[in-house]
This record gives sequence, structure tokens and C-alpha cells, in this order.
Amino acid sequence: MIDIDGLTRRYGDTTVVDTVTLQVQQGELLALVGGSGAGKTTLLKMINRLIEPTAGCVRLDGEDTRSVEPHTLRRRIGYVFQGVGLFPHWTVAENVAVPLTLEGWPATRIRQRVDEVLELVELPGHIRERRPAELSGGQQQRVGVARALAASPRVMLLDEPFGALDPVTRDRLQQSLLDLKQRLGLTAILVTHDMTEALLLADRLGVMRGGRLVQVGSPADLLRAPADVGVAALFDTPRRQVRVLDMRLGGLA
Repeated sequence: MIDIDGLTRRYGDTTVVDTVTLQVQQGELLALVGGSGAGKTTLLKMINRLIEPTAGCVRLDGEDTRSVEPHTLRRRIGYVFQGVGLFPHWTVAENVAVPLTLEGWPATRIRQRVDEVLELVELPGHIRERRPAELSGGQQQRVGVARALAASPRVMLLDEPFGALDPVTRDRLQQSLLDLKQRLGLTAILVTHDMTEALLLADRLGVMRGGRLVQVGSPADLLRAPADVGVAALFDTPRRQVRVLDMRLGGLA
């Protein structure tokens, strides 16, 4: 579905993403993990050409994305931004409708589709005329997901979508994402700093460090056979949290 071949991004003498090659299969959710500055978000943005690569290419269903106009490509790929990225002076309905308006959909069809995707992300229809500031953080994030889904993309890119949310809301939206992925057959790449989140959501993990892809595999594969001590260290925190929780709950966790 997504075929990344030798993707590289340099800024002068600084290489931010270094010859990354990666395949993501249809219906798979792959999480990109690693420390700050590892190149995760830059790699994500090169997939839909928000950032143009210095070298390498991306193919979607065998089609080289360089052969598609960037604005056309972005309408085919849902993108959920870190910090949501809603237009503050527009209503929920207007925010969700952005990709549909750009596609030239008629107003009646846009209204119907907005209602459909709001229901899909479990938001009540009466909030469609509210502004983002009138919503909770979790509701804003759901609106961002609804906007990304509006044009029925087969691919979703998610950049730290739940990072600013409280634990209960975060857990609820994580489960909603898994449900949407299953129901819609989405292929998704998730950038996250939270290893627990990556382990809970991803079919496979891609570990990045210094712009390079260090290891790719299922959570079980990486836990059993980490490529190096750096990869192994990424799993220390969730392991330690589980042990501490188990002790605090007297073995009931």
C-alpha cells in the first residue's frame, strides 16, 4: 500500500531523514517511535509532500507520488495534526468540510457527509455549529479525525494525535482509532513518543534514531530481539510501569 524507498531529507549539511526504506501493508497500522529529532514527523510529512524529499520516493498502490500534484495527493491522504490544527473562527461543520469544499462537492452532499463523519467519530450532530474553543480537547481531536476522514481516504497519517489529552480521553480515542481502522480498512502511520501507546495500537513498530530506521517489526519481535541497546531501552519504561502498577495493586494488575 505505502512503499517508501530510500527517502531522504537534508537541510544544508544536516540530514534529518537518511535513506529510509519501509513498506506498510493494506490495513496495517505502523507506529514510528524514537526520541525527539529522530526524523519521525519529517518522514510522515514527506509521504504526502508537505515536505519534499531530497532523494528517494514514495509510492501509494504502486503510483509514484511525485507524479501527483501535491494538493491532489493531500486530498487522498487523511492527516491528523499534532495540536489538532482546526481553524478557530470556523464552525465544526466548516472545519470538517474543508477537504470536501476543495474537491468541489455540492453543498447538500457536503452537509450529509459532515453529519456522517461526525457520527463516525461519535460526536453529536448539535455541535456542528460550534467553534473549536467551545469544545473539550477530546472533542476537538475527534473533529480533527473527522476532517481527515471526510473525503474517505484509504491512508491516514497521524502525528502525535493524542499527546495533549488527559489519560481517560486519550484511552477512549485510542480505542476509537482502532475501531475506525477495523471498520474502514484504513492503512495508517502513527508518530508517537509514547511507547505504551505504540504497543497498544500498532501492528508493527518502526524505530527511528538520527534520521535512520533502526528496526521494524511487530511489538513481540522487538521485545524478543531488539536490534541494539537503544531499541531495548525504549521498552524499559512500559515494562517498569507494568511492574510498578502490579506492585501497587498487590498483584491484581
